[in-house]
Amino acid sequence: MNASAGTTAAEAPKNQVTWTDDGTAVVIFLDGMDVLTYTYTADDPQEESPRPYFHPVRTRSGDLVSAYRPHDHVWHKGIAWSLPHLGADNFWGGPSYRRGQDYQWLPNNGAMRHRELVKATDDGGTFAFAHTLQWVTQQGSLVVEEERSFQVVPGTDGSYTLIFETAMTNVSGEEIHIGSPTTEGRDNAGYGGLFWRGPRSFAGGTIIGPGGATGEELRGQRAPWLSFVGQHDETCRFSTVVMVDDPGSAHPEPEWFARSEPFACMGPAPFFSKEVLFPADSTLRFRHAVVIADGQSDAARAESLATAAREVLAGTSRARADK
Repeated sequence: MNASAGTTAAEAPKNQVTWTDDGTAVVIFLDGMDVLTYTYTADDPQEESPRPYFHPVRTRSGDLVSAYRPHDHVWHKGIAWSLPHLGADNFWGGPSYRRGQDYQWLPNNGAMRHRELVKATDDGGTFAFAHTLQWVTQQGSLVVEEERSFQVVPGTDGSYTLIFETAMTNVSGEEIHIGSPTTEGRDNAGYGGLFWRGPRSFAGGTIIGPGGATGEELRGQRAPWLSFVGQHDETCRFSTVVMVDDPGSAHPEPEWFARSEPFACMGPAPFFSKEVLFPADSTLRFRHAVVIADGQSDAARAESLATAAREVLAGTSRARADK
């Protein structure tokens, strides 16, 4: 398969989904373009909290919209489910923030280890993947068992949607408080959850939220979705990333962590400003959509892409319930 082949601007997308799996990572192709790679058995250094991640992530035209191991934060991995404060343990990577002590390198970087492949299939133009994971602390204790799945759904308007879903069960035998650097005392730094790191050229890009609100003042605000528009080096083309919370979620509408400078990043942060109690033997569920779209977006297009993603979330939820 020629991974560099894609549709030309004059061709209408055929929405043909194909994929490969080498036992470590699965690569999804849309109309011959490798748009998404999910590495599910990561072998990163322990201090980077090894965990599955999506990278490279490309638009349907082939423009790269993710970064892997950027030199400023080598533990940032494309799009990844990452929690910096799972009790005393760090499943984000890097140093841990401690109240009154700033960031500290501690022996607390856990790993999310792939356990079993449940599903990898394409059906009706949609790719679906599911697997189970175990969260193991740096000292070797099993604290969380997770069921994770994602779907890739081709869209219109030069886009596709990634649906990400996780169900985490606390098997540590003790209650766990999940928080963030903000709950530990660092102002406006509540990152944690499904986190996207953009390519270097996206620095200085535009953050757009509902109602046309823009800028980094959206960090820490609650919203159903947030978007980022960035420009690529070499081609000078633009791409848009929209992240959407599942409107059917049992959790409150998330606060958001987003930056445009000195680098591009974004993510719904369910533990931004208030710790969440994770009782022993209980299960926490989260579900989000990520739209990857070619082209520049204004507030109206960002809203349209978010609306389409909510429809995909609702449709895939109904399909799951019907099975």
